[in-house]
Amino acid sequence: MKIAADWVREFVKLEVDDRKLAGDLTMHGIAVEGIAQENGATVYDVEFTTNRPDAMNHYGVARECAALYDVDLKPLVASLPAMAMAMVAGAESAPASENRVAPGPPFAIRIDDERGCARYTARVVRDVSIRPSPEHVARRLQSVEQRPINNIADASNYVLWEMGHPTHAFDLDLLEGGQIVVRRARTGEGLRTLDGVERKLSPEDLVIADARKPVGLAGVMGGFDTMITERTRNVLVESAWFDPVTVRKTAKRHNLHSDAAHRFERGADFAATPLACARVVQLILESAGGRVDGGELDPVARALARPEVFLRYREVERILGKFIAAAEIERILRRLGFTVLRVRCAGQEGLDLLLPSWRLDIEREIDVIEEIARVHGYENFPGTLPEFAGAIDELPDEKKDAKLRQSLLALGYHEALSWTFLHPQQTLAFSSGQPLQLENPISEEAAALRTSLLPGMVDMLAWNLNHGNESVRLFEAGHVYAMSGGRVDERRQISLGATGNAEPALWGRPARPYGFFDMKGDMEELLASFSCRALYFDEHAAEYFHPGRSARVVMDGATVAQFGQLHPQLAAAHKLRQDVYLGEIQLDRLYRHALRQPHYLPIPRFPAVDRDFSFVFGDDVSFAQIKARADALHMAELASFEPGEIFRGGAIPAGKYSLLLRAKFQSRERTLTDEEVTGWARQIVQALEALGGSQRA
Repeated sequence: MKIAADWVREFVKLEVDDRKLAGDLTMHGIAVEGIAQENGATVYDVEFTTNRPDAMNHYGVARECAALYDVDLKPLVASLPAMAMAMVAGAESAPASENRVAPGPPFAIRIDDERGCARYTARVVRDVSIRPSPEHVARRLQSVEQRPINNIADASNYVLWEMGHPTHAFDLDLLEGGQIVVRRARTGEGLRTLDGVERKLSPEDLVIADARKPVGLAGVMGGFDTMITERTRNVLVESAWFDPVTVRKTAKRHNLHSDAAHRFERGADFAATPLACARVVQLILESAGGRVDGGELDPVARALARPEVFLRYREVERILGKFIAAAEIERILRRLGFTVLRVRCAGQEGLDLLLPSWRLDIEREIDVIEEIARVHGYENFPGTLPEFAGAIDELPDEKKDAKLRQSLLALGYHEALSWTFLHPQQTLAFSSGQPLQLENPISEEAAALRTSLLPGMVDMLAWNLNHGNESVRLFEAGHVYAMSGGRVDERRQISLGATGNAEPALWGRPARPYGFFDMKGDMEELLASFSCRALYFDEHAAEYFHPGRSARVVMDGATVAQFGQLHPQLAAAHKLRQDVYLGEIQLDRLYRHALRQPHYLPIPRFPAVDRDFSFVFGDDVSFAQIKARADALHMAELASFEPGEIFRGGAIPAGKYSLLLRAKFQSRERTLTDEEVTGWARQIVQALEALGGSQRA
């Protein structure tokens, strides 16, 4: 939002230059994001937080300056003919009977919806002349990037940027029935707004209507048919308070964001409506001539009184950690517009305060303390560490998480994060779980919670490949969600993704591409950190993996992981130009196992004995089955039983393969005899023959 420095200085006398002013405002909560020079004048680009609509104008910024520099704030007044009227912006207005200068209103105002409109102030000006605005008004509007239109519309816009309260001017002669009615729209009604768009109204829309039809969307935008034109001679000026929620819903329903809606939906000043209306009328009289017809129309459907708050000096010191003198506290609050009703000295010392009508974000004592800290300056508080009693509570799986993360980083993987929200069809490609649909998604492409981490991993790998990074290893830890039995099933996973080269090219040696056994080795390294009774790999992996190039990991009878090459059809759908390997670990199942505790074993004093076995098996026999038969013999001296090499073709019939197995026998207590080793070897041969294998000569 644009703020002109010279416009602010109109209300407060400042000794600092424009650049120092920008820095001080930023340090105290009014963030100046940029400074520019427009026709020799300084203009700030200010980022206001949503809770500070009171500061989204030049008088509001001037009020902040008055508090920061302890200088007087010039009262914002409106001077109208035949009226002795001087009202500070935001102060309580006098009763309507004291402001009225004519015996009867020339126009009737009726509020039918007191929840949507608490107050509606209006004035009638007759015999105006529509012309361009005076040069100083047009220049100031242009400095804040507002296009001058005519002297009536510009008067309303000028007051908006001056004091922050939206107003609107109707062509009085185009209002039917001599009255304004604030009501909800009726079914079937429509309105053409100032932007020329025909809008179908909803019964939830609050509208400004004459005796026959809607003439404006309350707090959002006026109507096209009653706007000010060069033929306008009589004007009705509106200044009202509209419910923020009602304005927000209407603006969102019609996809219509205006400067008025931007302020009303954040909370306008209930007490500012008479002054804003009078300021617009004053500018109209100065630039368009005319005369005020009758007095002020100011029906109040419901009064919005600000509460009183008791501020304790001791609480200020306790919260801020620093003693601030009572005189300084009172000075800051008075400059910000707080009314000090009384000073308490008996019992608890402090101030009884009436909150400003324009500060709707302040409701409690702690809010007032925050204002004191902000204006006093956060940089003036000493840096101290907060007190801490007790101990840090470690999460139950923290050590297991740290071990997996440390191992993955050591294996060359980089941690990554993907979107939790995905397209529903994207979740189904990598999971059979029913995706959890969002009621209000941010987009159609993010309409469901992920049921697996693999879709995000594939997207991240594809992104790297598309940007020239051809060797990638990534991992992600996170939660996945699925509907199960009418309830949400939330689980934790780790996904792995790898593509490109496992080993780079060196002198005399080409690069070695990442393959299935690289992923298998990484999985074995990760799972070796956990203790278990039995661990094996089989081919029963999910369908989104390449058949024959994937595996499932079973630990103590439960599937804890699966991995392999991405199925060619899915790889083609994602336009991947090289092989991609994926893995997923079910942490909820894996973490049922404790971390493996390292044990020291001395180097054996007695020699080991190796025996090789060459067997022919059918293709339906896996090494996991072979290893299980050997383990079932329960030989304490069988130190290891591993495959040596595999051979197909030649003299080996089709559908079979030859496997060289190497057994290692060793005792820690004695030297083994040849007879013992021969007996154990014979048992192994018999077990493998029972499995269907035949020993080769």
